[in-house]
Amino acid sequence: MPGRALLVTAVLCGILLGLGAYTFVYARGYSYITNNPGACANCHVMQGHFDAWTRSSHRAVAACNDCHTPPGHLEKYVVKARNGFWHSFYFTTGIYPDPIRITARNQNVTERACRGCHAPMTDAMEPMATHAATGGGQTGLSCIRCHSDVGHIE
Repeated sequence: MPGRALLVTAVLCGILLGLGAYTFVYARGYSYITNNPGACANCHVMQGHFDAWTRSSHRAVAACNDCHTPPGHLEKYVVKARNGFWHSFYFTTGIYPDPIRITARNQNVTERACRGCHAPMTDAMEPMATHAATGGGQTGLSCIRCHSDVGHIE
């Protein structure tokens, strides 16, 4: 019996690995490892966001990864892997919001990217925003709240 359970486990693992590999190739998962903004438009629901990015001022200075992944190779690929899995899941099952919206976790990544590129300006504004904020010393400064369409002009 232990041999049979091992065989069943091996077959199931093989099926899962095969399905995963097929899905990765079919969905052009390898393209997401690159920094090519066109990879983001592989999925039709992202085409509008890609088109809006091509009309924005940021297209000349930032690709998708610059705003939507954290700096550093490990952190960047952890976010890409997590997002890739969930994007694949939601797009395969069809249970995503239309129009697609950024998650709170990814919004934090993007907020940090804004502050990183625009540090001289945000560092100068932060003391004023913190002073004006209420409750728990939270900052009132949010790049995305006021400039939500900068990277994706509608």
